[in-house]
Amino acid sequence: MISLFRPPKGIPSTVWILGIVSLLMDISSEMVQTLLPFYLVSGLGASAVTVGFIEGLSVAIATVTKLFSGIIADWTRRRKTLAVLGYGLGALSKLAFPVATSVGWIVAAKAVDRVGKGIRGTPRDALVADVTPSEMRGAAFGLRKSLDTVGGFVGPLAAIGLMIALSGNVLAIYWIAVIPAFLSVAVLLFCVREPDAPPKSSASNPLQMSDLIRLNNRVWIVIVAASILTFIRFSEAFLLLKSEGAGFAPAWIPVTMVIMHAVYGLVAYPAGRLSDAIGRTGILGVSVAVLVAAYLVLAVANGIPMFLAGIVLWGLHMGLSQGLLATLIADEAPAHLKGTAFGVFNLMTGIMVLLGNVGAGFLWDKYGSFTTFMTGALISSASLVAVAILAVRKRAV
Repeated sequence: MISLFRPPKGIPSTVWILGIVSLLMDISSEMVQTLLPFYLVSGLGASAVTVGFIEGLSVAIATVTKLFSGIIADWTRRRKTLAVLGYGLGALSKLAFPVATSVGWIVAAKAVDRVGKGIRGTPRDALVADVTPSEMRGAAFGLRKSLDTVGGFVGPLAAIGLMIALSGNVLAIYWIAVIPAFLSVAVLLFCVREPDAPPKSSASNPLQMSDLIRLNNRVWIVIVAASILTFIRFSEAFLLLKSEGAGFAPAWIPVTMVIMHAVYGLVAYPAGRLSDAIGRTGILGVSVAVLVAAYLVLAVANGIPMFLAGIVLWGLHMGLSQGLLATLIADEAPAHLKGTAFGVFNLMTGIMVLLGNVGAGFLWDKYGSFTTFMTGALISSASLVAVAILAVRKRAV
């Protein structure tokens, strides 16, 4: 098992650099995001439904954008150019949060940020798939996720330290968050080379529906299963809302994301390597079982120790599942349609995230956190059927 933590020889330098780019942007995003639910509810008077809607809408915007970004990435073969555009918009959006003094401003800033995320996510994942040999794709996607979650660990820590140092001045912290965002764009621009890509399909154009049809049955099975699994996992914003009720003072609320991302980052890479050795779907099934346990613990958590146990389980679920979903798409998609496959995958999962988060926000406002998390546990248990079907179909095709 120790060898699972050792990077295998041959992971391309591009994967490492893209991981560092993600790390820097995630530091910036988490400095903003970990304080945002508290700021919305306590500072701007928003409801839990509003928080859930903003989170779900943000993901939906990103994922609709990812669909077109993926198709354009396959059509133009310019993965890096699109990624630079997306990270650039993400960096520019960070300039809006410090001047956002209403919910409308926050929605606008999040929309620009998520458009940037949508543009960059698909070509970045396609870049990883393009440059990585198939036998180590799990390790490559897991490594990128692990580096990304280092940012998710450092960002909330920085937010905690700055909240204490700046006496809770959230807007000042948002100004500081601009710095790592622009650094990520610089690293991508100057350190990543556009790889040689498979030749275009002779019939391809950026919006041709036949490209979607040419995605094979194995890709669609993965997309449907991933959509179900995405619907059942609520936004981390609800963890942040629960943290205050569990006993955290406002300045220490970001520790929730520090712990979650620490576990996530430690697990993602070895889980990817293990999936290269023993297969993906079994590990995915374990991740859903862990999510059920996380929901059950969070539902009954009435103090900090029990709440932190739920957060650890949540991070374990994320580490086991998130890299694997992208790896499954990379495994099954045709070489010349990987960007399109990632785009459709992100579109479908984004729609499900919007529905799931709005539903969770409604349950939270109407019935409280216990009902919200218990509902998540019940739906997650039922979704184990989707993982079983995915496993059977992958063996059959």
